Amino acid sequence: MASVTTNDLHLPDYDDLPPVEGMPKGCAWGLFDKDGKRDVFGTLNLLTPSVVKAAGAEIQDGVSISLNWPLDSMNKLAIPGRKQSVHKVHTLQTAGLSQGIGWDDELEFNTQGSSQWDSLVHWQHQPTGFAYNGFKPTQEELSATSTATNKMPTIDHWHERGGVVGRGVLIDYKAYADSKGIDYHPMEGYRITIEDIEAVAKHQGVEFKQGDIFLLRTGITEILDKPTPEDFAKLGQYKLSGVHGTEETAKWFWNKHFAAVAGDSNAFEAFPPLKPDGTLAEMTDLVLHPYFLSLFGMPIGELWDLSRLSAYCQKTGRYSFFLTSAPMNVSCLVGSPPNALAIF
Repeated sequence: MASVTTNDLHLPDYDDLPPVEGMPKGCAWGLFDKDGKRDVFGTLNLLTPSVVKAAGAEIQDGVSISLNWPLDSMNKLAIPGRKQSVHKVHTLQTAGLSQGIGWDDELEFNTQGSSQWDSLVHWQHQPTGFAYNGFKPTQEELSATSTATNKMPTIDHWHERGGVVGRGVLIDYKAYADSKGIDYHPMEGYRITIEDIEAVAKHQGVEFKQGDIFLLRTGITEILDKPTPEDFAKLGQYKLSGVHGTEETAKWFWNKHFAAVAGDSNAFEAFPPLKPDGTLAEMTDLVLHPYFLSLFGMPIGELWDLSRLSAYCQKTGRYSFFLTSAPMNVSCLVGSPPNALAIF
């Protein structure tokens, strides 16, 4: 496969990425560095003005669809280490208004508890501890009080680029499996291969472009919205369907030069992960998280609500759209609700 050259960005294919000392093959560090400054945006650099302008042509129907799952959607589940969201409403009586005619509210939540972006420091390369582009996050580094003094590749920097705006493409594996009679359940750890993705893309008439924002629907959030006792039993086994995590999968995603990826599952990749010999692995052996976040600098979105998007895509036969995402603007932000919209 030849290198891709568009929008003044020349990116080598996976096999041609220059080696980085002490890191595995497929490390893209330094590719986006400019004027001696270490890059903090990763593959979001592919969202160039020309890419964004071209994506605007997707707006034809005047229809916008929210891709954001309710913030408290996971409150029904006990996730170790993840605090449930809390919403408090307060009267403005203390500000001088009469009781009941003015209100404020407060939110407390874990940014991994519902629809989210993972920043490029969320999951480091486990053997070395390095995040994207050789950054080494620490509690101290992630305590900077402003983006200007924050050196880490966290989400607050995205606002310097105007958020995440480009062409989104949905690969609706759940709908495809249903239409083809494939024995599939979102909570049985089904491993969606590159061959599967390419088959769905062909079925939908989708062609990928450099700078696309890749979305994958597995159907998990819809199960979690209205779980049956059988679903709860499956959930207890913690087998989650998603993209098959292998180096070959990572290679394919890099060579497509996506700006970012997102899905409706908990991890985007299937869980539990597999070792190279095919045996079950542990959480620390996730494959795509270190490749995408740490080696490529490719943001991962998880638990996005793709149900309404799926319905509209199936209704219209269109699986590409204008996508916008304006995450929270907080210094050193590791994760954030995406505040994402698909616009047709």
